Amino acid sequence: MVLIVHHVYPQALKFIILVTLLTLSDCYDPLDPTGNISVTFDIYQRTENGYLAKVILQNNYLYRHVDKPGWKLGWTWANSEVIWSMSGAIATDRGSCANYRGSQMPHSCKKDPIIVDLGSDVSQNRSEHCCGGGILSALVVDPLNSFTSFELEVRNLGNNPLGQAPNNVTLMAPGPGYSCSPFHDTEPSVSLDSGGLRQVPVLRTWKSTCAYSSFLANPSPMCCVSFSTFYNPIVTSCNNCSCGCKEADKSTKSCIRPGDLLPSSNEENIMKCTDHMCPIRVHWHFKNNYMDQWRVKLTISNYHFKRKYSNWNVLVQHPGLSQKATTYSFNSTKLPTAGLQDGVALFWGIDFYNNELSHSDKDQVGFVTTEILLEKDPNSFTLHNGWAFPRRIYFNGDNCEMPLPDTFPMLPNGSSSLRHAANYGSNLLLISLFFVLVFLRF
Repeated sequence: MVLIVHHVYPQALKFIILVTLLTLSDCYDPLDPTGNISVTFDIYQRTENGYLAKVILQNNYLYRHVDKPGWKLGWTWANSEVIWSMSGAIATDRGSCANYRGSQMPHSCKKDPIIVDLGSDVSQNRSEHCCGGGILSALVVDPLNSFTSFELEVRNLGNNPLGQAPNNVTLMAPGPGYSCSPFHDTEPSVSLDSGGLRQVPVLRTWKSTCAYSSFLANPSPMCCVSFSTFYNPIVTSCNNCSCGCKEADKSTKSCIRPGDLLPSSNEENIMKCTDHMCPIRVHWHFKNNYMDQWRVKLTISNYHFKRKYSNWNVLVQHPGLSQKATTYSFNSTKLPTAGLQDGVALFWGIDFYNNELSHSDKDQVGFVTTEILLEKDPNSFTLHNGWAFPRRIYFNGDNCEMPLPDTFPMLPNGSSSLRHAANYGSNLLLISLFFVLVFLRF
């Protein structure tokens, strides 16, 4: 028994350490190592009963954005603080304010308020840089809309004139997946006055950073990748159950089969039944091989029947993207690579054209597509060992399930022997012509 424990315990310990490391490393993205959403709480003025503060949410992710229905920010007050007034955002629940009398009542007496953004169509209670409907653009795609702010007056502080930092910071953006650090004191934020000649710091600044984990957000991948080439009729499809086999039996309504009636409810997760069961599929087709260039067709398909994706983006890691690339129907830019030999490029839709990825209907799958023309580098370009296909693809910041390398489309079997036979035949023909010419001459 002692021997069994002696052998089992180290294995169990290794397993626990491995799971812990995988969980922690899931928050780290090598393609965006400094990405996070920061929450800055600036107290800029004392009042008779409390203080005035400005809260700024800044999306520092290069390609992950906050989509509709938008962010929800929460915390727990350290003492008995209340939000007396607010502009640029609202608390979703006023809570019990029974201790207050008079015509004026606090905006929210909740111990743990949840704050949401105002829409762009709201004309009252606005503040500077507010009111984007909860949407935060990715830093690379639209830096001017990658942040938002709101202001609030806080009262009932107790004995501390500047209060205490709130606890338990939470962020839904719009779903789960974000883990936020506690608010901590940092150097006070500074603004410029007198035409930029004078620096004016706020009274106090607390800051929290929120990091995304796909492991916390989704137990299964949300997208998958398939491949095809112009020289091979076989398509490498997404792996079966790439995003989990939600359809345990034919009676379930987690997906709709051809001929089924679409549900009348507004359930957004109903999608088309597929072998991979992913809401999103990204297809990479090697289309043409020219002397100095090669062409790819990139297609993103949405299998949801109710949900569409606004301001979508696709990130591709591929060695060929380190060279000049021309994209015809998407916006694109190259991203810095932290020690990677491969190139990394971000693609997103063109406003008022294809920046919205439509949902599917009973007739066809919603999709957007573009062609990409890449230059060849003689020192690195090759079609061997799956070089023509991406190493990694993200959709809206989520890592897509990739096919196994041994399933990549390859040159047809026997192509090398056929090529040698063709060369041999060509050489034999040249030799025959040479002897014919020599015979005719003599």
